[in-house]
Amino acid sequence: MAEIATVVDNYIAAWNESDQERRRSLVSETFTEDARYLDPLVAGEGADGIETMIAGVRGAYPGHVFRLVSGPDAHHDRVRFTWQLHGENGPVATGIDFATVAEDGRLQDVTGFLEQPAA
Repeated sequence: MAEIATVVDNYIAAWNESDQERRRSLVSETFTEDARYLDPLVAGEGADGIETMIAGVRGAYPGHVFRLVSGPDAHHDRVRFTWQLHGENGPVATGIDFATVAEDGRLQDVTGFLEQPAA
């Protein structure tokens, strides 16, 4: 079973990877073949669907970088962590992701929530 910190690091790396082949490899290492991802703005099913979804987000935010800012915090088959999407002038989005971890240590189901920007 993969260490959950490594899985979450690979998750963030997949969102940051510009090379489609390398990104697809990271997605396969991180998610099960039948995994699902859902947040308020995007969704993807299966490794191919998730890779395509990530490519779309990368296209919408060129030059931006995802960073892990808290976690992972895990117990049993659950994990949560917080990330930020950084642009040239700092963070433009913060999200908290909750995931179910499969028996092989990869992510099976991820639900993301976006934080409201500070006033």
